[in-house]
Amino acid sequence: MGHSTTASGSPASAAAPDSASGTKAKASGSKAKAPATKAKASGTAAKAGTAGHAKKPRQAPKGGSSTGSRTSGSGHAERVFLVQTAFAELGGSAHGPGEIAEFTGLDDSVVYRILQSGIYQRIFERVDRGLYRLRTSAAQLAFTALDHRLDGAQTVLRDLRKATDGGLAFLYMVAPFSGAQRQCVDMAVGDSDLAELGMTPRDVLSVTRSLRTGASGRTILAYLPEVLQQRVLAEPVPDQAGPGVYRDNDALVASLAEVRDLGHALGYEECMAGWNSCAAPIMWDGSIMGAVLLLKLKSVMPVAPESVIEATKEAAAVLSRYGADRPSADQD
Repeated sequence: MGHSTTASGSPASAAAPDSASGTKAKASGSKAKAPATKAKASGTAAKAGTAGHAKKPRQAPKGGSSTGSRTSGSGHAERVFLVQTAFAELGGSAHGPGEIAEFTGLDDSVVYRILQSGIYQRIFERVDRGLYRLRTSAAQLAFTALDHRLDGAQTVLRDLRKATDGGLAFLYMVAPFSGAQRQCVDMAVGDSDLAELGMTPRDVLSVTRSLRTGASGRTILAYLPEVLQQRVLAEPVPDQAGPGVYRDNDALVASLAEVRDLGHALGYEECMAGWNSCAAPIMWDGSIMGAVLLLKLKSVMPVAPESVIEATKEAAAVLSRYGADRPSADQD
């Protein structure tokens, strides 16, 4: 899986109507109160304008109503979700209320109250003075959401193997416990003995787990947030990597753009000498979850034909549909 001609895939409010005019219909006797009411309103506006420092503007959530106001309950829930999402998108191990407030556009005091409440609800934990992180219980929520979503993956991989005249088909997913890495969770290799094919446990556990090596690694890397991409770029190339591995970070970054443009990656002896590959991304709800990898000997596949590319992309598309856009009860 070496220097590849990779390709990649697809992977992207109005305020409530002013009701002041409604007071015009009241009796003239109430006009004396109008100035006081107006003064009170302007005072409120002045107070709002001085509270806190400027935050970046927030967009209305998709699908939300463009008119009318939210109830306090739904508004609070949205703010809680914004704080949770900030931990995932900011990267790093821990963050302070000020950093999260700047990222979300919420007031510092609001973020602080959400974090404190989340500690008692076992969603967040304080790791140092002023620093918080998600608890491991958040991972349990993710595992529950993923349960059964890959049922049938083995059938998809077997169909890919058949469509590519005996290619070795692998399913890689983002590793849940080892940071920005990948993990092979399923494969369809027929009666092949991977040891006889030159694939040792060392290859699987060291070379192929890195996201900077191989078509499947670069496919996953192409869709990760920039903060995680930078972490991977700072890692050394595995010693056991193949002769075609990308050693220059600029070339590696350029290959990621190709992956996103074309929807697949081609690898030429990247992980192991003598093996070429093709990979395509598995996307769930707009997020990268893994990649399908098709591997063949260089002597059999010096260049991946269009039929192999299309078969690999179709397998990834099927597995993407398994995990995304399933109708919920609200959509029935």
